[in-house]
Amino acid sequence: QVQLVDSGGGLAQPGESLRLSCTASGRIFSSFGIGWFRQAPGKEREFVAAIRWSGDYKLDSDSVKGRFTISRDSAKNTVFLQMVSLKPDDTAVYYCAASTYWSGRSYDREFDYWGQGTQVTVSS
Repeated sequence: QVQLVDSGGGLAQPGESLRLSCTASGRIFSSFGIGWFRQAPGKEREFVAAIRWSGDYKLDSDSVKGRFTISRDSAKNTVFLQMVSLKPDDTAVYYCAASTYWSGRSYDREFDYWGQGTQVTVSS
């Protein structure tokens, strides 16, 4: 069993930065993929980015490419999402998620474990 605790959301102005953290407890293997999804009010959940725990593969969505960077600190069992140049369209609840045997794709059905979510609001 894996538990995920995500944090770091808040209020930012357009153009500002935030960093989200996702700390995992339990047994994490190199095959795991840990990433982020987001859901804005009235919209479907959307893939943002994910990284294989081995560190050899990352995937970003086109909507955040070049602005968001996912990384992991294996010693701390933590995955980070550094978000820069934030836009109002980035406003959403961001959920950390983990996939036991991640194929490297963006399908949420592959992710077995979910954090509680952290709110990101981008507004002037």
